[in-house]
Amino acid sequence: MSQVSTKQLIIAKIKFQKAFLLLAASVEKFQPYHVDKNYSADELEPYDALSDRFIRVVEVAIKFFRTYEYYLQAEQSQTLRDGLHQMEKLFLVSNIDIWLEMRDIRNRIVHDYVPVKIAQMYHLICNEFYRELKQLDQQIENIII
Repeated sequence: MSQVSTKQLIIAKIKFQKAFLLLAASVEKFQPYHVDKNYSADELEPYDALSDRFIRVVEVAIKFFRTYEYYLQAEQSQTLRDGLHQMEKLFLVSNIDIWLEMRDIRNRIVHDYVPVKIAQMYHLICNEFYRELKQLDQQIENIII
């Protein structure tokens, strides 16, 4: 394990923790999205912030996984699924399918404009996905570098 990889891992850890704190702030303030309401631009801002922060934390988490895997093994998995499987073995990920679904939702956020689907995405982000990310945050905190 080189000094560079240790430094990169510390940076990746800090980036995830900062991104997670921002997501946690949005989740804490979250008010359910009502599909029949016609929201103004100002009223949509908290939802946009939640979406942006979720997208960012998922990307930063995946970057952390790749960095951590390289730190431990001096190589990275070829696919996201393989990398998530490695993180599951290390107890950083509780369920690979949740992460694949988070990645899918992350991709759909920017393309989905159907209010019912948007409400479902926000519900997932603030509940199941948030719990998984919170657990990851706690596990990352315990990693000794």
